[in-house]
Amino acid sequence: MGLGRTVSGGSNLQGTPVELDVRRKGSPADRIEVPYRRHWPLAGPDERVKVLLIYPNYRGMNMLPPAIGLLSACLLESGHEVELFDTTYYASVDEDDGELKDSDGKKSDQLMARPFEMPIELTLKTSDVLDDFAEMVDRFKPDILALSCTEDMWHLGLRLLRHQRSRKEILTIAGGVFPTFAPELVLGHDEVDIVCKGEGEDALRLLADRVGRGEDYADIPNLWTKLPDGTLQSNPIEMVDMNANPLIDLDHFEEARFYRPMGGRVWRMFPVETHRGCPYKCAFCNSPSQMAMYRNEIGENYLRRKTFENMFRELTFYKEEMGAEYLYFWADTFFSWKPGEFETFAEMYEDIDLPFWCQTRVETVEYERLKRLKEIGCARISFGLEHGNEEFRATWLKRRMSNELIVDNFAIVNEVDIPFSVNNILGFPHETRELAFDTIRLNRKFKCSDRNAYAFTPFHGTPLREECERLGYLEDEDIVRSMVTDGTPLDMPQFPRSQVLSLVKTFNMYVRFEEERWPEVELAEQDTTEGREKYEELRQEFVARFWSAGPSTSFEEASASV
Repeated sequence: MGLGRTVSGGSNLQGTPVELDVRRKGSPADRIEVPYRRHWPLAGPDERVKVLLIYPNYRGMNMLPPAIGLLSACLLESGHEVELFDTTYYASVDEDDGELKDSDGKKSDQLMARPFEMPIELTLKTSDVLDDFAEMVDRFKPDILALSCTEDMWHLGLRLLRHQRSRKEILTIAGGVFPTFAPELVLGHDEVDIVCKGEGEDALRLLADRVGRGEDYADIPNLWTKLPDGTLQSNPIEMVDMNANPLIDLDHFEEARFYRPMGGRVWRMFPVETHRGCPYKCAFCNSPSQMAMYRNEIGENYLRRKTFENMFRELTFYKEEMGAEYLYFWADTFFSWKPGEFETFAEMYEDIDLPFWCQTRVETVEYERLKRLKEIGCARISFGLEHGNEEFRATWLKRRMSNELIVDNFAIVNEVDIPFSVNNILGFPHETRELAFDTIRLNRKFKCSDRNAYAFTPFHGTPLREECERLGYLEDEDIVRSMVTDGTPLDMPQFPRSQVLSLVKTFNMYVRFEEERWPEVELAEQDTTEGREKYEELRQEFVARFWSAGPSTSFEEASASV
């Protein structure tokens, strides 16, 4: 039994005491932190259920999903059985959804990421994803199907559920960002019986416990449930105690999921949780809505961090048990630390001694802080710039920083010599092609390792989604697809979809090539024979001029450069 499956004590608890709120409140930052472990009752032999976790991911989205590993670990800790169906490495879905598009490959094609080659053993599955899913269901015989998805995963997830529901009805719960912010929309599908709104670790294991005991589960916090009479029962939300969670369970992931391209090479890479929540209020992101949901419904601050002891426990597990070569911190804003906390983290991380990647805001850049970050192993940072026009950025994106600050702070990152990437978005509501070129011009004022440009995707739960609906570009029931592989669903009169996608494709050419060559790049935007030929010509020149290193051809080559 792996570390992710450790069973805690507490089987002598009576009733359902785990539903009580036992979180510690108001711990000062300088208090000695004692790792806290909630004691969950262990399901008896006749109370154990089988839960099939479903992750309808797209090929090339290679980041290991920590939420899936946490859900699995919680269920195992309570004595239940778990299997995972993960679609990441399927070559195709079916005739309706077509090929599972490769997002990392698309980023490389559009000059947003350096080309890479995965190790030879990481091959795509050519079997039918629906047949394989049905086969797993028949073999495992789950009592619960648990789908975790973002909005762009929903189409594939629903397809899997629909295929199974036509064969046999199994209790089905959907959770994740999309069901959280569109619960009624998700429950409007016959294939879904329950939605988990918000964090799911406690709710899913309580559901499994109740099902195993043959008890009613309609009153479990965080769950929206279809009742026999066709009505919905929605329950108040509760917040998970991060420090009560077990270590992430990785036993159910394929070996391929532990590898991820970064900077043109491939690493054995694992996710580390430090914080949940984000203090900023970007209008294109659903984190502000998540913060508001917990604040308004239960008066809690969703932004909180894990204890350093639990962070160290997780880091040590990845290094010593999983053979990690590279780590990534998946907090929305890495520098969400309170005063003094980063210094404590840095001292702790010195003992880990592994390269890592993190993402943070450009406003959080300080020379001494970044110098310390590099000393302990930071190998790459990701920043969100999003738009180059100050007024537009402040008015519509709610990101209030000056272009001067952006350029100056990126200069600091370059001075410290930490490679970094910059994310940009094109095609916002109210944006024009001329405004988009402000983003291009700002990017020309600083150096960075990589630049990404994505078409704006109006996800449910974001303020800009509401603005798109107000403007009549979308209806509430419209569900968006991948911003990387499918682009934007918006087709605005002042900035048509075709123009947005052509600018996304050529964004890095406009940024890096001399301005007198922009007419050539404009030709490369066109979806014509001449335009496609020009694009390929410029793409090859771009790679030759600006990408000196080629792709890693073997895992050994990648690991040798750590």
